Amino acid sequence: MFFEKINRFRRSLAFRLTVLYMGIFTILIFAAFYVFYQAMISRINARTDNDMEVEMKECSLILASKGIDGFKDHMDNEVKSMGINDSYFRLLTTAGEEILSSDLGDQWKKLDINRNLLTSLTENVPVFHTIKLQNLKHKVRVIHGIVAPGKVLQIGHSLEDDERIFSDLQVLFRILIPVFIVLASFGGWFMANRSLSSVERVTQTAMAIADGAMEKRVPLTGRGDEIDRLSGIFNNMLERIQSLITEMKEVTDNIAHDLRSPITRIRGLAEVTLISGKDMEEYQTMAESTVEECDRLLRMINMMLEISETEAGVSTLNRSEVDISALIEEACDLYQPLAEDRGIHIEVNIPITYHISGDKGKLQRVLSNLLDNAIKYTPSGGTIIVSAEEVDKKVMLSVRDTGIGISREEASRIFERFYRADKSRSVPGAGLGLSLVQAIVRSHGGEIKASSSPGTGSTFTVSLPVNTISRSHLH
Repeated sequence: MFFEKINRFRRSLAFRLTVLYMGIFTILIFAAFYVFYQAMISRINARTDNDMEVEMKECSLILASKGIDGFKDHMDNEVKSMGINDSYFRLLTTAGEEILSSDLGDQWKKLDINRNLLTSLTENVPVFHTIKLQNLKHKVRVIHGIVAPGKVLQIGHSLEDDERIFSDLQVLFRILIPVFIVLASFGGWFMANRSLSSVERVTQTAMAIADGAMEKRVPLTGRGDEIDRLSGIFNNMLERIQSLITEMKEVTDNIAHDLRSPITRIRGLAEVTLISGKDMEEYQTMAESTVEECDRLLRMINMMLEISETEAGVSTLNRSEVDISALIEEACDLYQPLAEDRGIHIEVNIPITYHISGDKGKLQRVLSNLLDNAIKYTPSGGTIIVSAEEVDKKVMLSVRDTGIGISREEASRIFERFYRADKSRSVPGAGLGLSLVQAIVRSHGGEIKASSSPGTGSTFTVSLPVNTISRSHLH
């Protein structure tokens, strides 16, 4: 169990992010210390070289003004002040013969004279080099320069102090780097957990929803970062899923209710006929009623499938250039006899011909359903007005009637599947027509709206986007 927890922790994103942060920080720390260390070496070496070059110029001036004796006194004083083991002076000819030197002691006596270097010197251009003597623990920095015609001064300084500083820096770095790495690991762990805290909230919410708490939502921090935006999108998705689940439940309930009635009628009719039927005519009546109810069920099921396919985008649109004005004229001509039989007048108000890109067959279904509804719910002597116009680069089709109308509360639900307003329950229908109309209109990228009030009629307005449109006046 313990090793399983360790392995789970090592596989966690927080652990990997911590290692990543710590690795990046460690590399940056090493790089920063290395740059700082190299800068310190360069600065200390430059200071040492500058001091030795100043000393070289000072000796040159003393040699020129006070001669050999004055130079010797200055040399002895300098060596005495800095220490015999820390520095030395040696005056040479350009041929490499020693003219004068400070007390070299045991450690400086093994210094060789580089005659090739002496012959290559030029005036006012001193030459530096670093040497390592076998009997010395620390390196020596040496400068050669011409201080007088035919005379070369060699000054050497032990780099013990400089190397001690470098050693102290290395010790300091060896102490500080592990401390910084430990701090980086804690900082990386804190940053990783802070970064993943929102992800953890999403995970906890998803787990709660998996357990059945569909009302759970991810709390937003308000920072507006990527995780916060993801949480907002996740919440919107949950809202949509919950809405779909609610709709599916309502659809299931409605299907059960609407299918149960015709099935119950079929069973009841069959049962009565089987019990009391005495002649073939009664059985024929039962068969006709059964076929009629089955046709009604099939129409309902087919319409539900068509709505679902259209809303899901499975049903493809056979787009072509559609003459909306001609489509309206044909639909109104088709329903004119039915309207006349009910004493209803249909008026068409389309002064301009509109051509748009759409599926002609599906748009015919839209107009047919809207006209059929208008005729159903408009009493005798009423009027239905069908019009079309262009508003904000959209074709607006409207079907307005002077029928019974519906309340504002009911108008907000009439596009739901199987929903039927109270006043419409006495009229045959399944409550799917307007749902199909809305699905078709939305598949064309449009919208449908309804406005109504009881007793004054209803107006259904369909707006279709102008993908391809041309206009011409009707003759």
